[in-house]
Amino acid sequence: MGLGSIRQTVLVTGAAGFIGSHLVDRLLAEGYEVVGLDNLMTGDLTNLENARRDPHFHLEIGDVREPLPAYAEIIFNMACPASPVHYQADPYATVTTSALGAIRLVEHTRRSRCRIVHASTSEVYGDPLEHPQKEEYWGNVNCAGERACYDEGKRVAETILMDARRTHGADVRIVRIFNTYGPRMALNDGRVVSNFITQVLEDKPITLYGDGSQTRSFCYVSDLLEGLFAAGTVSEFDPPINIGNPKECTVAELAQIVMKVSGKNLELVRHPLPADDPKRRCPDITKAKKYLGLQPKVSLEDGIRRTYDDFEGRIARRRSR
Repeated sequence: MGLGSIRQTVLVTGAAGFIGSHLVDRLLAEGYEVVGLDNLMTGDLTNLENARRDPHFHLEIGDVREPLPAYAEIIFNMACPASPVHYQADPYATVTTSALGAIRLVEHTRRSRCRIVHASTSEVYGDPLEHPQKEEYWGNVNCAGERACYDEGKRVAETILMDARRTHGADVRIVRIFNTYGPRMALNDGRVVSNFITQVLEDKPITLYGDGSQTRSFCYVSDLLEGLFAAGTVSEFDPPINIGNPKECTVAELAQIVMKVSGKNLELVRHPLPADDPKRRCPDITKAKKYLGLQPKVSLEDGIRRTYDDFEGRIARRRSR
């Protein structure tokens, strides 16, 4: 940990979520005292089964929109529904989690001088007109659209935190997370990886929105964690910073990979693209390579295989109950 025998305390908001729970496990493995905060809006306590057996993990059921309940030297703010199905289910809760959550973080760090690592998103770029997306790009976002509760919520959170950095000298690190996948993703979160794997496991037709030519860059969760952990532990960098995998893949190609991993060949059913769905999404990770040492290693096929096995096991356990 770089602190000798002293255990540093880290607070992870959104700790029961997909990425948050993996981050908790990583921090415990690195020797930190970890406090996990989650209101369980979309989090799942089964994601924390391993962590809850560790005496150095402490779970708090609470909300980032309220004053934070614990002292910590570092806060990783992962709190916010992150898939369209979830964040559009309660748009007001989504936007206030981002905006009020950022305000609470600023209040907390002004009292305790803690470090804040804030999980922003590639959605701040909207349906980008620049490709690949660099941190300097301002984005193309519909501020009154169906996705604005998430897109604009994350953008205003960045504004609040960057103003705190400039005005109060707050130690703020903003990471813009691109499409991430892996074990513990919610089975019903509506993301393309979850949709495809669940449909294949249930022998249903695969749903393609649009013609399948829209692209994403899929980052396996362990690769993302390397960048996220580094963002909290390196001495300094100039935020924001993109974290993701720059290898681009069409949605149609992803469907073929999922079927290859499963050994099945299913029908493809096409539907119109959802409103404001980005056509291309790919990060420029030049800054992350330089400052965080980020170098994604897990291939898409290998990552999909690991995720498929996890989904298969969870669905089988659900059916056996």
